Amino acid sequence: MGGFFGVASKEDCVFDLFFGVDYHSHLGTRRAGLAVYSKENGFDKAIHNIENAPFRTKFTKESNSMHGELGIGCISDFEAQPILVRSHHGTFAIATVGKINNSDEIVEEIIKGNTHFFEMQGGDINQTELVASIINQKDNFIDGIRYAQDIIDGSISMLILTPMGIYAARDKLGRTPISIGKKEDGYCAAFESFSYSNLGYDSHKELGPGEVVVMTADSVKTLIQPGDKMRICTFLWVYYGYPSASYEGISVEQMRYNCGRALARRDNAKPDVVAGVPDSGIAHAIGYSNEAHIPYSRPFVKYTPTWPRSFMPTNQSKRNLIAKMKLIPIQDLIEDKSLLLIDDSIVRGTQLRETTEYLFSSGAKEVHIRTACPPLFYGCKYLNFSRSTSEMELITRRVIKELEGRDPDDAVIQEYIDPDSEKYQRMVEEIGKQLHFTSLRYHRLDDMIDSVGIDADKLCTYCWDGRE
Repeated sequence: MGGFFGVASKEDCVFDLFFGVDYHSHLGTRRAGLAVYSKENGFDKAIHNIENAPFRTKFTKESNSMHGELGIGCISDFEAQPILVRSHHGTFAIATVGKINNSDEIVEEIIKGNTHFFEMQGGDINQTELVASIINQKDNFIDGIRYAQDIIDGSISMLILTPMGIYAARDKLGRTPISIGKKEDGYCAAFESFSYSNLGYDSHKELGPGEVVVMTADSVKTLIQPGDKMRICTFLWVYYGYPSASYEGISVEQMRYNCGRALARRDNAKPDVVAGVPDSGIAHAIGYSNEAHIPYSRPFVKYTPTWPRSFMPTNQSKRNLIAKMKLIPIQDLIEDKSLLLIDDSIVRGTQLRETTEYLFSSGAKEVHIRTACPPLFYGCKYLNFSRSTSEMELITRRVIKELEGRDPDDAVIQEYIDPDSEKYQRMVEEIGKQLHFTSLRYHRLDDMIDSVGIDADKLCTYCWDGRE
């Protein structure tokens, strides 16, 4: 995943840029960067590895040494960005959020024009470099951005920093958000809407699907009007969004309360307490607790002072170990208790199984598991939530394979999606058994959509139902 932030100001923008990007730290773990432009000194750029230290620590020097009236920055799980490009458009910096599924085909087409690309470690092409190259195929930024949105299979939102202003372009189907903030001396563009509120900006507008604007210190002008069709990612509300964020006017925290309430209304468990897996499961658990009138409790807490989210090795077994080490049990709230624990989702199931065993070993009588979203059946085609999780690593796929005795094709998977079907019930029962839960229930897709509160046709639910 990733997030970005841009500022166009009448004064130096670096203070706002530094903290605006920092407010996106929950969206990325690997790389971060800043690029600024000043009339006196031109462009300046810095990129750092943030795997072992948070953004603020790595960019403290730049926050004091960089200067400019225009700037963009990003947090990324993968490629280094923003990148600085010199082309027939002049010099510009670009940052992107999204996923390109047809990069090989696009690269081959562009290479015919004697263009070259730098390969990252592992042989991948930097996605942001590729987007810049696509834009450079056209005579101006508007045509280049439109061309990129048209030929990319997947999704792409971007910020482009030029000496004249900042272009902000939302994905053609709005799978990721861009919000514009306004204050007296300028404007900002952000993935997360909350990121500018403490910096003195008021909400100005949310870009629509495919909308492209150019932002200066004096104005925000729409260059490409938004489209009618939208498929914003529902998982942003369920998990990735920060509690204080909102998308399409819908609060992340409120949506999670709604999820918890809906889970409680369909449940018959009678635990002593309800708890949430920190951090994203907490709001769902509060919603459940309030609806069910069962006390909310914190039987464990996450220890974060020396364990920033970015400190996550690529090795999955070590990731699981570190995730477990972060959780500190509160023995008095676990021993001899029946617990109902809510997590945002179950992917492989490894971490949640270890958490459950951890609670049992700490004296819990029962551990009932509820998830804030339906079973995950498909790997995301549109956002880089994880490049390391193949569909067959999903616990749903593994269990279906065991139940069917063969690798499931799409027709078989569809038989397990209906929460009222016998096959769905068998799958959920088997998952709960394998992960050693006292009981397991998932949020229903229809209830989750109702929890968001906008038209289902505007939501991307591909990872749960395969609907494109």
